Amino acid sequence: MSDDLIELATQGAQERMVKAVAHARAEFAGVRTGRANPSLVERIPVDYYGSVVPMQQLASFSVPEARMLLVTPYDKGAMPAIEKSLQNSNLGLNPSNDGVTIRLAFPPLTEERRKEFVKLVKSKAEDGRQSIRGARREARKELEALEKDGDISTNDLHRAEAELDKLTKKYESEVDEALAAKTTELMEG
Repeated sequence: MSDDLIELATQGAQERMVKAVAHARAEFAGVRTGRANPSLVERIPVDYYGSVVPMQQLASFSVPEARMLLVTPYDKGAMPAIEKSLQNSNLGLNPSNDGVTIRLAFPPLTEERRKEFVKLVKSKAEDGRQSIRGARREARKELEALEKDGDISTNDLHRAEAELDKLTKKYESEVDEALAAKTTELMEG
């Protein structure tokens, strides 16, 4: 019985940690490198006939060459709204519209801009690590409450806390690996 309670607490923490890592990776994908990548624009909100929807619901994306992204709206009527959203995004890109597709040319990043993006990615990584630590903290509180109520022994509590620490280190290192890969990508671009 006590093992089940411990398993529940650690499993809940692990699920939150996995989500934190996935979220951090998604945030990294949204940071522009010198290369075209649909993940940069997929989540940009577009005001489409009075409702705000992510761009991925209104258009398809293709990358014909390393520094070019094509956005093809499913509905030609959405073209002006998509173009406006792209101009208002803070990506620093100028969309060009040929009536069928919107072209986004990615200029090479300056050294200064690369360093700004690295700082941004590092802060997103720290947010991810804080989410992971928050999941550990919540699980610890659950476990301590179980011990206080007499549902688990002190030894069980210590064993479970050691397991939580292992999970925390594992998922923090996943965030760090993703950060290192993104930093390399940004600086070489």
